[in-house]
Amino acid sequence: MKKEPGFAGEIIRQGGEVVAIVLVAALLQALWGTQWLSARTFCLVVLAAALAKTVFFFVENLQHILMATRDNMPYHRVLGLMGVNMIQITLAFAMDYWCLETAEPASFSSIDAAWSQSEQLFEFFFFSVLNFSFFGFGDVTPLTIPAKLVTMMEVLLAFFTVIFLLSDFVSLKDSLRVKKPNEE
Repeated sequence: MKKEPGFAGEIIRQGGEVVAIVLVAALLQALWGTQWLSARTFCLVVLAAALAKTVFFFVENLQHILMATRDNMPYHRVLGLMGVNMIQITLAFAMDYWCLETAEPASFSSIDAAWSQSEQLFEFFFFSVLNFSFFGFGDVTPLTIPAKLVTMMEVLLAFFTVIFLLSDFVSLKDSLRVKKPNEE
């Protein structure tokens, strides 16, 4: 089986990004634990982190599509890259929701303060997957402005990722590809 160039490096990089997502959430939780910031200020810090991650994932998605076009990457490989990216995005936003709820326990409906952290994390991952997939059953809804803003960032990023990039990849790939003189 022929390995595609840079495949191992891509796996390591994607794994490193997952570790970074979890570390950012752990650092945010540790910051909250110091009680240096008010709940409102902490929510603004989480909001800023979510915005930075949104920009990062937006740029990464664009890089993936440009790389796929440049390298004439097979569609299944693009889907694999984007699938991993989607998992990273939903995990990142789940962590942001968890941080918001930690600081302001009424940030989301249907979250029970008596639940363990793992139960809350699962619920927020579930909420994030529903947002990203556009199902949004309504089990959990954002109630505060920071929670609504972070949710909007995820939905907009999901729209860009799913609708814009994946729905018409072949046409986009053909339109971006530079034709060589002998292809005309």
